[in-house]
Amino acid sequence: MPGCSGYRCMARDTPVQNRTTNAANDTQLPNLVTIVGRGVPSNYEIAVDGDLEMLAGDPMAEGTVLSGSVAEGAIDVGVQRFRFSGEMANVRLVDWNGNEAPDSASVPTVHVEYGAPNR
Repeated sequence: MPGCSGYRCMARDTPVQNRTTNAANDTQLPNLVTIVGRGVPSNYEIAVDGDLEMLAGDPMAEGTVLSGSVAEGAIDVGVQRFRFSGEMANVRLVDWNGNEAPDSASVPTVHVEYGAPNR
């Protein structure tokens, strides 16, 4: 490119979105887990025995770290969704005081739907 130098001339790749957008992913990641915040800052960890993908444009903006088949994140209000293959292996929920479910009524609720259609 004329008139450019250094980092300003580097090509930028289009970022890979984590949102499931086609019917093929329904068969590859047929299951859905939904985490619903209850208005109290809480942490969660979910693990599956297959592949896991967050349905968000930017998981880091949601406060979520994905590593293979495990997701760790924070939520206070709103909803976070993940598509996955295989079976749910583990769910851990902790409120802001460190109290785990079921000892705390403040932890988020978790809904798991096997064979969920892509919405």
